[in-house]
Formats: sequence, C-alpha cells, structure tokens
Amino acid sequence: MSRRVIYVVRSWPRLSQTFVLNEVLALERRGIDLAIFALVHSEETVVQPQVAEVRAPLTVLTRRRRALRARLRAHGSVLTAAPQEYAATLWFALRHPSLAAGYTSGTALQCFDHAVTVAARVLRMRQEGVAPDHLHAHFAHDPALVGLLAARLTGLPFSFTGHARDLLQIPPAALAARAAAATALVTCCEANAEHIEAAVPAEARPPVLVVHHGVDLARFRPAAADPGRLPTILSVGRLVEKKGYDDLLQALALLRATSPTFRCDVYGDGPLRPRLLELRDQLGLRDHVVLHGACSNDRVLAALASATVFTLAPRHTEDGDRDGIPNVLVEAMACAVPVVTTAAGGIPELLRHEENGLLVPPGDVPALAAGIRRLLGNPWLQRRLGTAGRATVARDYDVHDAAQKLELVFRGSVGSERPRDTSSAMAVAP
Repeated sequence: MSRRVIYVVRSWPRLSQTFVLNEVLALERRGIDLAIFALVHSEETVVQPQVAEVRAPLTVLTRRRRALRARLRAHGSVLTAAPQEYAATLWFALRHPSLAAGYTSGTALQCFDHAVTVAARVLRMRQEGVAPDHLHAHFAHDPALVGLLAARLTGLPFSFTGHARDLLQIPPAALAARAAAATALVTCCEANAEHIEAAVPAEARPPVLVVHHGVDLARFRPAAADPGRLPTILSVGRLVEKKGYDDLLQALALLRATSPTFRCDVYGDGPLRPRLLELRDQLGLRDHVVLHGACSNDRVLAALASATVFTLAPRHTEDGDRDGIPNVLVEAMACAVPVVTTAAGGIPELLRHEENGLLVPPGDVPALAAGIRRLLGNPWLQRRLGTAGRATVARDYDVHDAAQKLELVFRGSVGSERPRDTSSAMAVAP
C-alpha cells in the first residue's frame, strides 16, 4: 500500500543540500506520495537539474505573495474543524517560546502560523479522499518545530531528521520536546546519535535511527582514467568556517613547495569567498587554485571524472558547529576517487584510514599536505583506496537503501533498538 507523507524542509530547492533532493527522489521511486512544505524558497540562481524530476507539490510558507487572506482562511478552517486542537496547540506555542531558541530563524508563534497552513492542507486532503499517513520534517530546528505543531493540530504521527548545526545548536530542552512528540528521530551518523542520547532523556526519546546519506550509484560511478592528465585536486563544499578551506589553502602552499605541478578546483560558494581568494593570492596559489563558485550536481559529477584526488578539511568550530558525514565525500568515493580528509564529526564512520581513504586530524595542515602529496605520487594507492571507497558506498550508502529505511519510519515499523556501529575507531594519520 502506498503512503502519503507531508514533508517539511527549511529551504527548497537548496543547492548545497543535494542529500535532501536525493532522498525525495528515492522516496518517490518507492511509490511514496510526498507533499513538500518549505519554510523559504532558496532563491538561488543555480538549481540542480534533478529538481525537475520531483513530482511532489510544493508550498513555500513565507512567500510574500501568500496573501493575509489565505492565511486567515487557513486559520479559520483549522479552528472550525479542530477547535480543541487549535486552542491547545496555540496555547502550547505561547507557553513555550523557548522551543524556538538557539539556531532557529522563526519564533514559536511564527512556526505555529506555518503549522496551521500545513494542517489546513491536511484537512483538504482528507476531504478529497487522499489523506496523508505521516508527517516528516527534515532538519531539527524550524522544520521540526513546524512539524511538531502541525502534528498536534492534525493528529498525524510525526518524525524528523537532524543533521549538524540544526541538531547541535538548539537547546537540549527544545530538542527533547521535539523528540518526545516524535515516533522516530533520524540522523545521518553515529556521532549525532550519541549527541541525541546525551541531550535527550531516555523517557523522552523515541527510537533513534541512523540513516546515512545515500547517493545514486548509477549516476556516481567510476570514470575511465586519463594517465596524461595534470594532477588535479578537487574539493566541493560551502565556503564556511567548518569546512576548513583556509586549512586546505595552507596545505596546498606546503604541497607547492615540493610538488609544484598540480591544479586544485574548488566548487561551492559562501560568505568566506572574498577572504579565501585573498588568502589564495597571499600564498602564491593563484596559478594553482580556482574557486569556481556554486555549481550543479552534474558539474560536480563531471569534475569528479577528471579528479586525481578529492580532499576536504572539515573541523569543529568554537560555537559547536560541525559536519555529520559530508555527502560530497560519499559522492567522490562512489566515483572511486581517492579521498584525504579530516576525522571531524561523523567522517570516521565513513572513511577508515589506509583502508578506503586517508584521515588526518582536523586542523593539522602539515598532515593534510602530506596526505595529498602521498596520493598524488602513488597511482597504486590511488587505485586501491578508490576501489575500496566505491565498495564502501555500494555497501552502506546507497540512496535506495536509505529510502527503504525511511519508509519503515513512515509506516511506524521502527523498533526500539538502534543498531550500533561496534567496530573499533580507526587510526588517524599522525
């Protein structure tokens, strides 16, 4: 039996969140009918071409053209159909403004307003005979709060996914309130699951399910090697502090001193772009490093086909922000491109040092330079680690397997025990 799911996200379509797009497409391929509600439209000029494949209807909750009259109509319909639920949920939002504390952009009342719009759509779907079965929010901050409130208004079972900053930078009490209302809490790595278990009391905690970001292995696959190509280092990510691009540039300056023949292509945009361009030029890397800016996933795929090495230098920031498992690492490994990266966040769950890639300590610039140098100078190691990386992704990071696990969440079939990764921690290059 097919399922109908209300799916709440922060921003749609978001270029840097291809894992959300991948998830939506994989769920739809499993026959799940989604209705997407986005708090904001990304307004990005570059859009992933795969967005056109999404069948789900989209409602953007904060579009300026969304007339006050339509919002009042939504409140009126929900108040008329479910007066007790409406009053109780409004009172809940008024009594708990701290639910919107920390890394959030809306107040509890604003999230209530959004939740009423979602609830009005649910009422309409029920009247049309296409009632949804479940409500899922992707991200633990504003989307999960909207989902919690909409679930209270509609009685739908509710679950949510938490990733990185959205999970780590909301107060434990706010996270616990969301968790207590959920049938399941999904996250992308064991490091996040451990944070949830530390922050949320056992009595308020639903089953916690680790579902790795998946990639489409039919799209991301190894390309034929070109032995005559210039050694090319590739990196993809937002130009923000936690991605460590200043560390990467410093490492490339060390690499240039002993291995002057290479090129580094960086794809991604962000607030640190001017500072990184200035640092690149100060380090004498203008002829070696190109910051291409934002690009589509198809362009990343083409860049992976010509890359010798993929590198990323994530680290933990002072305010607690960190990556889970960056999806670009999974994409590179799926293409059998050898990876050198840092042991930040959940990355050691994906990459085992010397087994399917090279790991260095976060912030260790000389170690990062040494890892890149080692890979560039050793084609045999490139092939060995690239092959092992592809095998890892095929086994544990297939997007279709991830969608199957989420479907169990939507069906309420998640058990109380979460499978744990009991393997020993892997070594990190000194």
